[in-house]
Parts: sequence; structure tokens; C-alpha cells
Amino acid sequence: GPELQQAKADATLLWIKAQEDAGLDTIGDGEMSRQHFVHGFLEKVSGIDFEHKVEMGIRNDRYKAMVPQVVAPLRLKGRVHAFEAQLARAHTKKKLKFTLPGPLTIVDTVADRFYGDRQKMAMAFAELLNQEALALQADGVDIIQFDEPAFNVYMKEAADWGVQAMECAAHGLTCYMEDNICS
Repeated sequence: GPELQQAKADATLLWIKAQEDAGLDTIGDGEMSRQHFVHGFLEKVSGIDFEHKVEMGIRNDRYKAMVPQVVAPLRLKGRVHAFEAQLARAHTKKKLKFTLPGPLTIVDTVADRFYGDRQKMAMAFAELLNQEALALQADGVDIIQFDEPAFNVYMKEAADWGVQAMECAAHGLTCYMEDNICS
């Protein structure tokens, strides 16, 4: 409710101040209002079933996680991170960076019960990521960073279609774009 929303705003503002006090030139929102870097995005996507999570091996079965299921065509319910981006932009004059999950990493962090094809599902997620990235840019975000830890696990898929999905997610961005391939 409203108390949680206020607590998230307070945490974001504290993080912005800490970064500015440390002398950083580029400030992030700190992801203070997201439960998880992937699930925080998925919360605003229709076609995702969070009620019936299933256990699945992710990052090529490196570990098990309880994940939501894709059960219908994917569509944004509305803006995903407008609150955090607009709040951060209003409270710093520094360059603002915002992080989104990459399409291959999202595909690796959900159970597919609808598309039946990882590449097709990744492209559907890439289109949604692109919508949100363009909106973040319009909010005044200077840098969009896509986190893709799955790239270093699925190197063949990354080369075959992961880069193409990433390009789709970044299509039309005029702000600076980064791809963080976490290890």
C-alpha cells in the first residue's frame, strides 16, 4: 500500500544521496523498489502467472529457483519503472542510469507454458523491454543498462539470437546503452 510505496521512495532517495555524497558522476536508483531485477520488470507484464510458481533450474541448471510461468501472450500492463525513474530524475542533476533485465536472462528466469520456443519468447520480451526503455529515456534517463548474466552461460544462444533480442530491446534509443554480461 501507500506505506510501502513511501518506504521505497525514501530508500531510493537515501541511495541517491549516498551516491552523490560519494562523488559519483552517474547515479542509479539503486533498484530499491524491486523485489528482483527480473521479477520487478515482470510484475507489470500480463501473461505472467506469479500465483503458480514452479521450481526450475536456471543459468543452465546451476541452481534451482521458484519462477513465475508465462501462460499467455506477453503485454505490458502499463509503465514498469516510471515511479522510480521520475523520482530519481527529480532528485539529482547528475547523469542517471537505469537497469533493466536482458531478454535472454528473462527467458532463463521464467517457465514457458505458452510460447514453446525460447527465441520467440525472448523477442516478445525484447519488444516489451524496448517500450519501457524508450519511456525511461523520455523520463530523462541518460543511460539504460541491460543486465544479461545468461549470456555467459548460454553462449551459443547468445550468438544465435540473444544479441538480436538485445538489439531489439535497444532499438531507437538515443541515450547511452550498456549491456552488462555478469559473471
